[in-house]
Amino acid sequence: MKNVFPFSSSLMTDILAWTRNRILGGQDPTHGAQSFAALEPVLGGSITAEGIGGAAAFDLFKDVIVPSTRPFGHPTSLSYVASAPSQAALSFDAALGAAGIFAGNWDGGAGAIHAENQALSWLADLAGWGDTAGGVFVAGGTLGNLCALHAARDWKSRQGPRPQRWAVLCSGEAHSSIRAAASVMDVDVIEVTPDETGRISGQAARDVWQPNVFAIVANAGATNCGAVDDISGLADLAEEHDLWLHIDGAYGLAAIADPQTRPVFAGIDRAHSLIVDPHKWLFAPYDSCALVYRNAADAANAHGQSAVYLDAVDKTHWNPSDYALHLTRRARGLPFWYSLATHGTTAYGEAIATTIATAQKIADGIDQMEGLELLLGPQLSVVLFRPKDMSEQMMEEWAEENRRSGALLCLPTTWHGQKVFRLCIVNPDTDAKDVLETLKTLT
Repeated sequence: MKNVFPFSSSLMTDILAWTRNRILGGQDPTHGAQSFAALEPVLGGSITAEGIGGAAAFDLFKDVIVPSTRPFGHPTSLSYVASAPSQAALSFDAALGAAGIFAGNWDGGAGAIHAENQALSWLADLAGWGDTAGGVFVAGGTLGNLCALHAARDWKSRQGPRPQRWAVLCSGEAHSSIRAAASVMDVDVIEVTPDETGRISGQAARDVWQPNVFAIVANAGATNCGAVDDISGLADLAEEHDLWLHIDGAYGLAAIADPQTRPVFAGIDRAHSLIVDPHKWLFAPYDSCALVYRNAADAANAHGQSAVYLDAVDKTHWNPSDYALHLTRRARGLPFWYSLATHGTTAYGEAIATTIATAQKIADGIDQMEGLELLLGPQLSVVLFRPKDMSEQMMEEWAEENRRSGALLCLPTTWHGQKVFRLCIVNPDTDAKDVLETLKTLT
C-alpha cells in the first residue's frame, strides 16, 4: 500500500536531536515576538498544494517560528506568570505526543487517566480533602474556572428555587477569567473591594453579599499582586448561606506544596473546588490546569454527557469527560505526573520554597536600592516596585531594551492607578543577584 504521507527517517532523527538539544540547552532569552509584517514574507504561503517538504517546514519552525516567540521558561523571564518546566516534564511531553493517547474516557486512556489521578490526589490531599475528591486536567485556568462555576451553579440549583439572576461573588483583584466565565454563563459578578494588599476578608465579602449569589471565588495568589484571600472567612460565609466556595489558585496555590507556606491557605479544606496550573509554578509544560472538586460527584452531575454514541463508554470507571466541558482530550496531566513521580513531592516543595526565598531576596534588594520604591511584596513570589525618577515612557523603553537583550523580562503593570514594575518568580534557577544587577540600571 502506498504511503500517503511519506516521511524521512533521517529528518525524524534531526527533529528528535533538535528536541533533545532544546530540552538540555533551554530557551534563548533574546527571542521575542515579531510583527505580522516581519513574519508574513517568510511564513506566509507555507501551505501549498504540493507541500514544501518536511525539511523546509522544520527549518521554518526552528529558524523562524521559535525565535519569534517569547521564552517564558527562561530564568530571567519574570513577567506575567512565567513557566519553568522541568527537563523531565519536557522530555515526557515529547513522548506523550508520540504515544497518541485519547484520554477523554477510561476506555481510551485507562493507564494515563489513572496516573493523572495520582497527581490530582496529591493536590487534593494537600487541600485536606478526602476520598470523595477528584477532578481532571483541562487546558488552562480560564476553562478550569468556568467548569467549576458551572458545577457550582448546578449544585446550587438542585437545592431550591432559582433567583431571576444568579451572581458570583469575587474580589476586585479576581482574574479576568472569572468575569469571562460569568459572561458565558450569563450571571452577574459582585465584586468585593480588596484591601491595600489586594486581599479580601470574609467580612468585606459579607458586607456586599446578596441572596442571588451561588458561589464565592477566593484568590489563592492573585495574578497581579500575589494576594491570598481570607479563605477561612470566606468559607464561613459560604457555609452560612450554603454557597459553593471555589479557589482560583491558577498561579499561587502551587505554594501549598511548601510546608512553610501552607498555612497561608488555611480554610481550603472547606472549599468545594480549586484550580492550579502545573504549567505555572509546578514545573510542567503548557497547557495544563488541575481542576479538583472536594466531592467529584457534584461535578459529574453538572458535566456528564449522554448520547447514543456514548452508550458504549464504560461508566463504571473514571471518565475525565464527566468533570469538565469537554469530550476529546489529550492526557495533558501526564508530564506533570511524570516529573512529580521522577523527583518526588519533597523536591517540589523545596523548589517552590527556593523561588519564594529568591523573591524575598529581590524584594529586600529593591527596598535597599536608592532610586527604587518597593510597593508590595513579596506576596507568595510576586513583587511590585517602581523607579522614583522615571517616566512611564522611560519605563517602557527600559523594559523593551532589557527584554531584547535577554537580561530580564520585566514589564510594567498597573497598581492602584500607577504604572509599576512587577516580578513573578516561579523558576528555581532565577538568580536574585543577576536580577538586582539589572535593576540597578533603573536608578
